[in-house]
Amino acid sequence: MNASALARPSLIVGSPEHKELLCSFFTESHDPYVPAALLWPELGDDVIKRLRALPIWEEAVRTEAETALAVLTMGAAEKDPVLSKAITLQGYEERRHADILRILTEKYGIPVPAFSPSAPRDPSWTFMRIGYGECFDSFFAFGLFALARDSGFFPPSLVELFEPIMQEEGRHIIFHVNWVAYNQAQLPYAGRPRYVFKRGLAMWLQAVSRLKTAMRIKGEAEGGQDNFTMNAHAQFGDISPREFVELCIRENERRLAPYDPRLLRPEFVPAIARAVLPTLPRRGGAH
Repeated sequence: MNASALARPSLIVGSPEHKELLCSFFTESHDPYVPAALLWPELGDDVIKRLRALPIWEEAVRTEAETALAVLTMGAAEKDPVLSKAITLQGYEERRHADILRILTEKYGIPVPAFSPSAPRDPSWTFMRIGYGECFDSFFAFGLFALARDSGFFPPSLVELFEPIMQEEGRHIIFHVNWVAYNQAQLPYAGRPRYVFKRGLAMWLQAVSRLKTAMRIKGEAEGGQDNFTMNAHAQFGDISPREFVELCIRENERRLAPYDPRLLRPEFVPAIARAVLPTLPRRGGAH
């Protein structure tokens, strides 16, 4: 049993102390950087070519813009002023992510269609789905970021610019799982089964959404629209599926370790990863 699990019983989920810790952890760990003040490096043609070949930009820009508006809408709709402040701060951070992607694509000449998101009709449901989506995305993004950093796929100057974003994603998913648990604990016992079902549905829908996105990108790559999927393995080095999942597990633990161990951590995706790990091939295809 890890230190986090040992420390958790001292904090009652759903208590005023839980809410106070959740919100103070989030606001106090906020990094007040400004996207417009970031110093973007001058990149060589080969690096810019790699950036342009990534089949992620349209999806990333659209998702970040939608997420920012949805989270800000949730912050405005939240009646608890303490939670509202923390959620609105997350919305600000999500909007910064969208701004950084916009600046990056403009600076390095990456074409992305214009996109105008719409505010969600049900902010709470949308915020729940976004949070579970980030739990899926962050787990694998942590590993991919480490690969890009350690393999030299991107220069250190560019990796350094995205380091705060990766750490913010860790804060966001910790906030999410605690927000969900806190809200569930606030309900009368008769209302909790419906909320648990809602949580499960949100996780399922986000898992299906990520699978569809992965299959679409894979299809585009195989159709010749980009060559990143086919070449990424060689660019990142010789790493097996098992080694990659192990890296994701390690990076997930490292990213979340600095924060108060009494707060809940996302467990669903890491648990699935650990369960399937023995079935994945090692380097060279051996088990």
